[in-house]
Amino acid sequence: MNFIIGGKDSVNRKAVENSKVDILISPERGRKKDFMKSRNSGLNQVLAKLASKNKVAIGFDFNYVLNLRERADIIGKMKLNVRLCRKYNVEMYVCNSTADNKEERNEDSLKAFGRVLGMNSPKVMKFKY
Repeated sequence: MNFIIGGKDSVNRKAVENSKVDILISPERGRKKDFMKSRNSGLNQVLAKLASKNKVAIGFDFNYVLNLRERADIIGKMKLNVRLCRKYNVEMYVCNSTADNKEERNEDSLKAFGRVLGMNSPKVMKFKY
């Protein structure tokens, strides 16, 4: 399975344009400032349509949220991305990226996090980096 960890606009764009990429993980990563009247969540309607067309799924990394201080801001951006994915029929995953076994979460916890974000039936994926 090919996945790319997102962040910059150029990385997010290249990932959803490429049909060889299976999952774009955390497109909201590294976003500091929001726009004047909207959130800077890393996805927009154009990228969501491209992801749907090229069958690129969007992943939401639980450990990324867990290790931040601004959790509320990131969760708000993730919720916006979930709404975009649902609107344009983009497949979504809740991911757990771990470096060691201490940070690993069980599947029920990750599904609960997905439901908090607004996913109906979240799919879970675990990977090590």
